Amino acid sequence: MELFEITQSQRLRREEAAARLRALADALAKNNSLELERDGRRITVSVPDEVELSIEVELGEDNELEIELTW
Repeated sequence: MELFEITQSQRLRREEAAARLRALADALAKNNSLELERDGRRITVSVPDEVELSIEVELGEDNELEIELTW
């Protein structure tokens, strides 16, 4: 299977980041797939009914919260 990766990073206000996370969570709750677009390319990702959720927090000079879904 071919590896396809979309990576996106941008600085947002906390409220904007929360709105994007809410939209992603709503899409996951309502559908069994997600549509993502980057650089004019649109992909559909099928998501099964059960996923593995990992949450990682790193505190130090730079703080990080990482949320990962795998299946």
